[in-house]
Amino acid sequence: MTIIRQQDLIDSVADALQYISYYHPVDFIQAVKKAYDREESKAAKDAMAQILVNSRMCAMGHRPICQDTGIVTVFVRVGMNVQWQGDMSLTDMINQGVRQAYTHPDNVLRASILSDPDGARKNTGDNTPAVIHYEIVPGDKVSIDVAAKGGGSEAKSKFAMLNPSDSVVDWVLKMVPTMGAGWCPPGILGIGLGGTAEKAMLMAKESLLEHIDISELQARGASNRNEELRLELFDKVNALGIGAQGLGGLTTVLDIKVKDYPSHAANKAVAIIPNCAATRHVHFDLDGSGPAQLDPPNLDDWPEITLEADESVRRVNLNEVTQEDIATWKPGDTLLLSGKMLTGRDAAHKKMTDILATGEKLPVDLTDRFIYYVGPVDPVREEAVGPAGPTTATRMDKFTRTMLEETGLMGMIGKAERGQIGIDAIRDNQAVYLIAVGGAAYLVSKAITNAEVVAFPELGMEAIYEFEVKDMPVTVAVDTQGESVHRIGPQIWQAKIEEKTLNLV
Repeated sequence: MTIIRQQDLIDSVADALQYISYYHPVDFIQAVKKAYDREESKAAKDAMAQILVNSRMCAMGHRPICQDTGIVTVFVRVGMNVQWQGDMSLTDMINQGVRQAYTHPDNVLRASILSDPDGARKNTGDNTPAVIHYEIVPGDKVSIDVAAKGGGSEAKSKFAMLNPSDSVVDWVLKMVPTMGAGWCPPGILGIGLGGTAEKAMLMAKESLLEHIDISELQARGASNRNEELRLELFDKVNALGIGAQGLGGLTTVLDIKVKDYPSHAANKAVAIIPNCAATRHVHFDLDGSGPAQLDPPNLDDWPEITLEADESVRRVNLNEVTQEDIATWKPGDTLLLSGKMLTGRDAAHKKMTDILATGEKLPVDLTDRFIYYVGPVDPVREEAVGPAGPTTATRMDKFTRTMLEETGLMGMIGKAERGQIGIDAIRDNQAVYLIAVGGAAYLVSKAITNAEVVAFPELGMEAIYEFEVKDMPVTVAVDTQGESVHRIGPQIWQAKIEEKTLNLV
């Protein structure tokens, strides 16, 4: 009989969450570097360079890879010969570990979990509760996988109950383009196949914990139907040309994972859950000898890549930029922003539109300003702000016309594509939408020299800040004419990939 102390589990969960906040899995870094080396799209290659540079900076500085430090998901396999020493339930122990990790003074992690999700939506303050899955298994140890899943990638999950004769491949290829770029590719697609609705989703999520090994599978060939699906989907999803950050390119997925389970004769349940450029998970075992020991990876596993601005990059002073200036920007142009910008995401936009609806004046003047869709991590030590990468812009689409037409706002910065209602509002108001790289939050934060809350402090990380930035890298995503890089980029690269394929035949 193995006795596991309560505090050992709490400390192990806390340590694991701190560990994955700043260490990518090494297999992920190796897969991104391989994709970076073969990428031919300049925009996609630049995005992957930022992801790799950001990852190395986080590994060295022990700060979060992404400002969205995730909802904690834990898979626990408890040996039948295990006994617990302590007075807390296993769920309470795990949540105490989460609480301890997210409030660690040396590396504060952003609390993103809201209670009363369809009501008050009040932040719990410490990122609890976690989502926990238990299994009782033979043995005398506890085996645990801890993951921190960002909201942007989780939002792109898909599920369908197909007919038994329907093609899984056809359904996946139909779904992936509808996921847009909000899941921050390149990443991994987890697919759950069979069972019931909830079983398919659970398998899709659990498959994301597996090692990236598509190259090994390609070398040895498939030995079962799941491996056949992986190989076929890997090639066909990448042939869509979506590319890193949806900018168009050769690599959209780094791997495809498939788990299956027997199903009812009338059903074929299938689920997709993507892992983003901030892939974060780690495994450990507890055997009664103390808390888990997580060895830091070797920094030599990270490539040393230098980000350099070539002659095509424009430097923009946000304090002086004019309507005439932004009219010259085209989709795919790279800009380095300096000057002052405001921030605001879902909750701030809702409050501002409610205020405008009453005819009252906003607490901040948005005339000729740029607003950055971000909810930053709290700063530590000498930081002006913690990691501050972009959030998915499509969630702000419903507010965009009101904000542009009633405030004089000139431009917006976020990640991923805009929906048609957002693009129409941008075009009609001769505004512009820019993107920063999702998955490069710490790198972005180094361009922020000052940060001050200027409105709605009660919203916490969703308050409106004024940032002072120096050479913040962004890409023009929607220009003043309503042309979107997320439409034209994948179209161009899908055609190029098709041409390459035909030439090889």
